[in-house]
Amino acid sequence: MAATPAVRVLEKARVAHTLRTYDAGHASDQGYGEAAVAALGSDPRQVFKTLVASVDGRLTVAVVPVAGTLDLKALATATGGRKAVMADPADAERTTGYVRGGISPLGQKKPLPTVVDDSALGFATVMVSAGRRGLQVELAPADLIALTKARTAPIAR
Repeated sequence: MAATPAVRVLEKARVAHTLRTYDAGHASDQGYGEAAVAALGSDPRQVFKTLVASVDGRLTVAVVPVAGTLDLKALATATGGRKAVMADPADAERTTGYVRGGISPLGQKKPLPTVVDDSALGFATVMVSAGRRGLQVELAPADLIALTKARTAPIAR
C-alpha cells in the first residue's frame, strides 16, 4: 500500500502513529466516519471526521468527532469570521488533493486553516483519515494540532 501524503507527513515528522485499515465499500450509505467507527469498533467520540467549510469565502478545515456535527456558527466564531457554510465538495477535493470520505487534515495539497474540536484534548489518542477511504491514523491530539497548525475550539454539537 503506497503511503498517502498524510502518512508521509507523519513519517517525516517522526510522529508516533498507528495506521488502521478497514473495508470502506459501502461507507457512503451510512457516512464515511460512521463506517470507520463501525468497522474499527471505535468510540465515535474519539474518531474525528475532516470537513471543509467556507468561512467568509475562505476554505477552512473543521475536525469534529463522528459522534457530533459541525456547528458552522461556532466555526465562524473560532476563525474570526462572520459566516460559515459547507464547502462545495469539488472545491474541497481540488484544494486538499483528497477525495470525499478520505480527506485528511494532514498533508493537504494546499494547507488550509484548521480548527480541531476541543473535545479531542480529552483523549490520549484520536483517529482521523489518513488520506484514503478505508485508512485511518491514530495519533496524539497534540501531534495532530501541531502538524496542522490548528487551533482548538468547541465547534461540534
